[in-house]
Amino acid sequence: MASNKSAKKRIRSNEKKRVVNKMNESMIKTNMKKVLSLTEKEEADKLYREAIAILDRNAAKGTIHKNNAARKKAALTKHINSLAVPAK
Repeated sequence: MASNKSAKKRIRSNEKKRVVNKMNESMIKTNMKKVLSLTEKEEADKLYREAIAILDRNAAKGTIHKNNAARKKAALTKHINSLAVPAK
């Protein structure tokens, strides 16, 4: 157990950061699953933009590494490009 004041504060601040990081990771995974499960191009495009924004935001904050974000964006883009445009 921490014995001095600064160590106790680090424990408190680390716990707060852990909760926020866990929430962000969960949000990333949820949005990726939503996009990858869709088969309609228009609906997928809307969620795709949201997912990319979330990935960029988390990469900028340092929650995930920028290369990790780039890899996930590439997978989403590949899925979006594989969807057929609906015939009119």
